[in-house]
Amino acid sequence: MKTILTILSALTIMLIACTADNQSSNEKPMETSKTAPTEPTKKVVKTDAEWKEILTPEQFRVARKSGTERPNGATYKQFKEQGAGAYHCAGCGAKLFSSKEKFDARCGWPAFYDPANAENVTTKEDRSLGTIRTEVNCAKCDAHLGHLFKGEGFNTPKDQRFCINGIVLKFVPEKATEDKAE
Repeated sequence: MKTILTILSALTIMLIACTADNQSSNEKPMETSKTAPTEPTKKVVKTDAEWKEILTPEQFRVARKSGTERPNGATYKQFKEQGAGAYHCAGCGAKLFSSKEKFDARCGWPAFYDPANAENVTTKEDRSLGTIRTEVNCAKCDAHLGHLFKGEGFNTPKDQRFCINGIVLKFVPEKATEDKAE
């Protein structure tokens, strides 16, 4: 029974990925910043109108409406080529993940085995789409980031995969992070 549920869950996720809003060639790649953003010290609360001023329409759909970007898009290709650095929330600037914990899960979305700054990443049960999953959110602004999957057998220090929508991330190369610390 557990095997059947696992297979049905995987098929559901694949179906979601295949039916996600189709993005054309004008898909905006993941933001890259030469300087680390100022991280919020408290909860960031904004209206939808305020978020729409900060985020692109696609970022808003994913981060604020729990959407999913299409797999293997420009952000994923860019993610695979990025070197050392940190991944911040595109909405509020909170540091979420480090390149030290990223890995290629060959799933079409950025993957990390552990959050870089655990207090900036939260999880909650997601019962949408007729299955139980673990949703991953930014702890500072409640942006939907993606989902957490456990027990998939990846050869990582933790057998878990934070499957994250790259469109909601801002990459800061390690050199930029070091410059800000000086």
